[in-house]
Amino acid sequence: MGADNNRQDKDVQIDLNQNKSEHISTSVALDDEQRVKVLSPGMLVAKRFFRNKLAMAGLIILVTMFLFSFIGGMLTPYGESQVFRKKDVILKDYAMMSENKDFLYTNAEGKDFPSIAGAKMILAVNNGDSTFEAKDVIYSLIKEDENLYQITQLTPVANVLTLKGKSSFTPVEEGGTVKDAVRNGYEAAVAAGEDNFEADGVFYYIVKEGKQSAISVMDRTALASKKVFSAAGDAELSYDFKLNAEKAFNGQETSFEADGNTYEMEVGENTGFIRLNDEEYAIISSYAVRPVGSEALSLQFISAVQAAVLADEKTVEYASEDGTSVHYSIEVKGNEFKIRSEQMTQLNNDFASPSKEHLLGTDGHGMDVLTRLMYGGRISLLIGFVAIAIEILIGVIIGGVAGYFGKWMDTILMRIVDIVICIPAMPLYIIVGSIMDYYQIDPRVRIYLLCAILGLINWPPIARMVRGQILSFREQEFMTATEATGIRVSRRIFKHLIPNVVPNLIVIATMGLGEVIIMEATLSFLGIGVKFPYASWGNIINSVNDVFVMTNYWFVWIPAGFLILITVLGFNFVGDGLRDAFDPKMKR
Repeated sequence: MGADNNRQDKDVQIDLNQNKSEHISTSVALDDEQRVKVLSPGMLVAKRFFRNKLAMAGLIILVTMFLFSFIGGMLTPYGESQVFRKKDVILKDYAMMSENKDFLYTNAEGKDFPSIAGAKMILAVNNGDSTFEAKDVIYSLIKEDENLYQITQLTPVANVLTLKGKSSFTPVEEGGTVKDAVRNGYEAAVAAGEDNFEADGVFYYIVKEGKQSAISVMDRTALASKKVFSAAGDAELSYDFKLNAEKAFNGQETSFEADGNTYEMEVGENTGFIRLNDEEYAIISSYAVRPVGSEALSLQFISAVQAAVLADEKTVEYASEDGTSVHYSIEVKGNEFKIRSEQMTQLNNDFASPSKEHLLGTDGHGMDVLTRLMYGGRISLLIGFVAIAIEILIGVIIGGVAGYFGKWMDTILMRIVDIVICIPAMPLYIIVGSIMDYYQIDPRVRIYLLCAILGLINWPPIARMVRGQILSFREQEFMTATEATGIRVSRRIFKHLIPNVVPNLIVIATMGLGEVIIMEATLSFLGIGVKFPYASWGNIINSVNDVFVMTNYWFVWIPAGFLILITVLGFNFVGDGLRDAFDPKMKR
């Protein structure tokens, strides 16, 4: 009996060992049938996701973009807004020359000739009048030449009544007298048919009105001329100097006197060169040469430019004070001549071609394009994630409450969703962007405001999805159990219902990130998104607003467009992969 019992025990032990060996898994691969049977739901989702080649390609793209934007920005030796400069020779506007066709006024010492009087003087010249009135002051014109007039202010001193060839003089001032020299001068002027005369060194003007005449003292007020005077250094040219110089120029004289000095003049076709004691003093010409900057022009330079322009030359060589010869180009712009010089100056190194220093060249502001792309990726990705987080937060709360409570609560919340959906997003973005421009919102603050606006506008689809899922889940047995155990309402919604919606939320959020990045790029491209100097992929490609830049500097905008393309593509691939991985009907 003992032997039989021992034999039975051995047989049982053998059977147990055989059964045990039959249940030992020998699988070594993740997708073997024996291995799959013991995987958790999370592992099943991960298995299906990692088997999706497009999803893995999208994941690699996104990881690369994050490393490029956040790690690359820390490794690059350049700053986001660092401007690179270069030295180059440029044609810079140095002076302008034009023919003067307007009257220029020189006031006599201690006199004032208002601008309104100048306008009245031009009307008088055009009408052939010898007198005009402005601000209750009567002026007379003494014509020296077609383009040269002396303007005098008339002060009445006597009235004359002529009857039967005899004139009686009445002084204007009560108790005054009319000198014999004035009487004789008046009668001689009338007999000669003139309207002015000189007596005792004073000039008088005669205004006739029928048989009555008025004698007025001519007080020199201003000189009107179309000639342009340029003086050497700080010399001030007086009324007498300009008057006598222009008379000499018109008369082709070689000298004239003014202010107690004798001046020599070298008369050309359109220019007169004036010297005092064999030294350059002034130039009289029909052409005005004026500097573009604050630097004064020498008489030799003015003379050389005028000679070159009148000879229809395109360049002029001029030796500066230090003896170096400077080359100037002459360009015609309308009725003016632009005199431009070659100058070495510092410029922004804008639109530099790709090189070792700048792998993708520089943009229109002289900033490194590759560095701007790195920092721009941070902004674009940050805006995408923050905006999606806001959308999910609002959508989950609104959709969860509406789906759980239903009835009137569901009706009210869904009507709010309908209202938000009906808001035209793009016009709203443009209006808000204009408001931020008006109040000059700081660019850094503007970024976060843009995140908030994108999130507040785009949450309704998430709310609708959450509501629909919760309407389905709330009727299942596990929710009945939560009610039976007395779990509070907020815990039922956010602890037991919302987690069942998370897979769909992840898919929607992943695919929505690409849409937000495209919207941010669109707004920045239109100039209402991220503002300079901060970079985003959208405002980087804003340079294609200029057709010349678009066609000649591909390296400025094509890389940014390519990064937007592959990033959005990566998010879409990952979203599709997650959707397939969370699908319980998908084959293992």
